[in-house]
Amino acid sequence: MKRTLATGSVALLVGAMLSVSATSGSAAPSGPSSPTGVAAAERALAEHPADVRAAGGDAYRIDRTISDSSGTHVRYARTFQGLRVYGGDFVVHTGANGVYKGSSVGLEAPLTLSTTPKVTAAKAAQAARSRFAGTVATVGSPELFVDASSGKGKLAWETVVSGMGPDKQTPSELHVITDAVTGAYLGSFDEIMMVNGTGNSIYSGAVTVDTTLSGSTYSMIDPSHGNGRTCDMNNGSSTCTTFTDADNVWGDGTNANRQSAGVDAHFGAAATFDYFKNVHGRNGIFGNGQGVPSRVHYGNAYVNAFWDGAQMTYGDGSGNSRPLVSLDVAGHEMSHGVTEALAGLVYSGESGGLNEATSDIFGNMVEFYANAPSDPGDYQVGEKININGNGTPLRYMYNPSLDGASHSCWSTSTNSVDVHYSSGPGNHFFFNLAEGTGATAYGTSTPCGSAPAVVGIGRTKAEKIWYRALDVYFTSSTRYVNTSTPANTSRAYTLSAATDLYGLCSLEYKTVQAAWTSVNVAGNDAACPAGNDFSLAAAPGSGSVNPGSSVSSTITATLTNGSAQTVNLTASGLPSGATASFSPSSINSAGGTSTLTIATGSTTPPGTYAVTITGTGTGSTRTTTFNLTVNGPPGCSGTNSTDVAVPDNTTVESSITISGCAGNAGSASTVAVNILHTYIGDLIVNLVAPDGSAYLLHNRTGGSADNINQTYTVNLSGEAANGTWKLRVQDAASADTGTIDTWTLNLVGGTPPPCSGTNGTDVSIPDNTTVNSPITIAGCSGNASATSTVAVAIVHTYIGDLIVTLVAPDGSTYVLHNRSGGSADNINQTYTVNLSTEVKNGTWNLRVQDAASADTGYINTWTLTL
Repeated sequence: MKRTLATGSVALLVGAMLSVSATSGSAAPSGPSSPTGVAAAERALAEHPADVRAAGGDAYRIDRTISDSSGTHVRYARTFQGLRVYGGDFVVHTGANGVYKGSSVGLEAPLTLSTTPKVTAAKAAQAARSRFAGTVATVGSPELFVDASSGKGKLAWETVVSGMGPDKQTPSELHVITDAVTGAYLGSFDEIMMVNGTGNSIYSGAVTVDTTLSGSTYSMIDPSHGNGRTCDMNNGSSTCTTFTDADNVWGDGTNANRQSAGVDAHFGAAATFDYFKNVHGRNGIFGNGQGVPSRVHYGNAYVNAFWDGAQMTYGDGSGNSRPLVSLDVAGHEMSHGVTEALAGLVYSGESGGLNEATSDIFGNMVEFYANAPSDPGDYQVGEKININGNGTPLRYMYNPSLDGASHSCWSTSTNSVDVHYSSGPGNHFFFNLAEGTGATAYGTSTPCGSAPAVVGIGRTKAEKIWYRALDVYFTSSTRYVNTSTPANTSRAYTLSAATDLYGLCSLEYKTVQAAWTSVNVAGNDAACPAGNDFSLAAAPGSGSVNPGSSVSSTITATLTNGSAQTVNLTASGLPSGATASFSPSSINSAGGTSTLTIATGSTTPPGTYAVTITGTGTGSTRTTTFNLTVNGPPGCSGTNSTDVAVPDNTTVESSITISGCAGNAGSASTVAVNILHTYIGDLIVNLVAPDGSAYLLHNRTGGSADNINQTYTVNLSGEAANGTWKLRVQDAASADTGTIDTWTLNLVGGTPPPCSGTNGTDVSIPDNTTVNSPITIAGCSGNASATSTVAVAIVHTYIGDLIVTLVAPDGSTYVLHNRSGGSADNINQTYTVNLSTEVKNGTWNLRVQDAASADTGYINTWTLTL
C-alpha cells in the first residue's frame, strides 16, 4: 500500500474527475425533482462552490460514498491545474431527502497560486537525498503538487528516498517535501510506521488461533480472516517462512519456542480484523476482506516493530529475548492503515496528534474487544512491552501528561509538539467520553482548568462516535482548534457523528461537548436548549408505494432536554390523493412511538415527495422528513410532458418513475428528448438512473442551433428498470435560456436480472500460491438460496494439492474442496452450497490455493448460480 503524503512517519513511540465552476447558485429544491445520493452531492457541489473553496482550476474526484439514514456523505479529492492537492479533500453532506446539509473542508480560501516551479526537480531530489539518514538505495522522481495541509496552498515537490536506516536493519521510505518556489525544506515523513523499544515477555497468554490444514501439516494461515499469514523471519530481513505445526498446538508461552511470538502476532492480527468488522462494519483493515501478513523474529536484536502499509513486522528486542508482539501495539499500528484509508489525517501538528490518538484509541479498544486472559483491556499504551525499562507504559489515556511530555489539555503550543504528544488531548477526551472524569477502574482523570466533571457514556458508544467522525466527517487537515476554518475541528465533527448516531442534543451529544471542554477544546457549536425539548425520527426514512396502496414508518420522539411532554403529530407535503394517519396521534416526547401510514389514491401522481412530519409539544416543535416515492403505472416506458424552465447557468431535472417492469432495463433502451432552447451548444444533457449513474446524451454540441429533438439509444442493461429516472439538463453558459418540453423513456421491456454469472478467463495456479477469479452479481434482490450452485472446472495434475473456496462479497468463506482426490487430475464438479445468509449482489470470488509443490494448473472456468 504505497502512500503519497498521507499519514507520515507513524511511530507508536517517539522516533474520475468532476469539474465544477466557481459560481454560486440557489439551494437545491425539495420535492419530486430533488436528486438524492451522489446526484444530490454533485448538485450541491455545483450550487455551493464557495463552501468547498472552489477555484477556477479545480477538478474533483469522488473517493468514497457513505449512504445511511442520515443521508449521503461523498468524500472528494481535489486537483488544481492538474496537480494533486494534499489537504484539499472535502466531504459533501446531503440529507435523505437530497437537501444540502453542509461540507467538511480544510482549505481556508480558494487556491490562487502559480503552478510553475522555480526550483527544478533535480534540485529537489538532491535536497531530499541529503535529508536521508542511513544507506540510500533509490531516489524517486520528484512529484510536483500543491501542499495545502496548513489550509493554504503552496507549490511543492515530494521526493521518495528509499533505503535502510542507520541501524542497517530498519527499512525506510522517506518522503521529503521541498518548497518548489524557494527550495526550502517543508517537512518529511517515513512510510514505514514503527515502534522502538524492549519487551520482557510473551503477552497474549493461552488464546485460540485459526490455522489451515494442508495434508497432515497445519500452517499459520488464517482462513477466517482473509488468509492472513504469520511467518518467521529467522532473525533476518528478507526470507519469511510460514509457521507450520503437526498437532495445531502452537508455542509454549515462552520466547524459547519461536512459535510463541507468532501466536501473539497471529492473534493480534485476527483480533484487529474482527474488531473493525464486527464493531464498525469495516471488512478488515483494508476494507476488502484481505488479511494482514505478520512477520516475527525480524533482524538481529532488532528493538523495533513497524507497519509498512501492507504488513506488520516485529523484532525480537534486546538480545533477541523480548519480542514486540503485544496486542495493543498490533492494534495501534494496523489502525494507522484504517485512518489512512478513511480520512488520511496529515501526520504533523494537531492533525498528526488526532492520527496518533486514533491509533491509541482503537489499539486499546482492540485490547478490550479481544479480552485476552493475560492482556485485559485498559487505557494504557504499550504497557506490556516495558518501553521505558521500568515497568511503566508508553502513554496514559486517562492522564496523558504522566509520561512527562504529552499534553493532557489543549493549548496554543499543542500544534508544535511531536504528534505522539499532541495526541494527548484526543486520548484524554476519549477516556473522559467513555469512562468519565475522577477516579475510575483504569486511573484518575482530572478535567482541565475549571471545566466541570464528566459522566462517561461507555466505550461502546464512544468508539462508535469516534469511528463515525473519522469515516464521515474528518478531513486530512482536521485539528482540535482551528481559527481559520472553525468547522474543520474534531469537536465539531464528533458532535456531528453523535447527532447522526444518537440525535441532536442527546445525552451522548452533550457528553461529547462536555468531554472536549474537559480537555480545554472549546467550540462554536450552538448550546443545547435549556427548556423542555425533544427530537423526532422516522424509521425507515423513506418508502415506495404503488398508486392506491399504502406505506408505513415508525415515528419516534427522543427527549433531548428537560422534562417529557405530549407531542401531537401532523404531516404536510403529501402529493394529491394521498393521506397520512398516525396511530396514536399523540406520543410522549421521552421515547414515544407512533405508526405513520401514508395511503395513496389511484390517481396520485408518480414521483418522490419530501413529507414533513411535525411534532408539536407544549414547549417546543420539531420535525423530521419521510421521503415518499409513488411508483408510476406498470410498464417499461413513461413520458413527462410537464414543462421545466432551463435558466442560464443552472441545472434542472425532470423525472419519470417506472414500476412493474421486471428485472433490468434493455441494452437498446431509448430516450426521446424535446428541449426548446435557442443555443443548444450551451447544454449538457444526462439521463440519470435510479441508482445515480449518469448517461451522457448531449455535451455542448450543435453550436447556435435551436432546440433538441432527438431519440438516443442507450445500453441500460446494468440498471434495474424500476425506480425514478431523471433527465438532467445543465445550461453551462450565459445569454440563452429554454424549456424541457417533453421526454419519453422506453426501457424496451426490461431483462431478467442476472442472478448467475460465469468467468471463463483462465487464471494460472502456480505452486504454493493462492489465486482468485471474480464474478460480480448485480440487479438481483434479496439473499441467495439454500441450494445455490458453484460449477468449477480446474485443470491441475494433482488435485490433492488444492484448497478451493467460494468467498462471498462480505468476506465469508465456503470450502468446496480441501485437498481430497490425491493424484487425480482436474476438478470438474458442481457444488451445492447453502448461501441463504448472503446477499446476492456483489463480487464473489473463487479462491484456489495450491498448498504443495511440484504440480501446477489453472482455473479454466466457473459458474455461480444463486
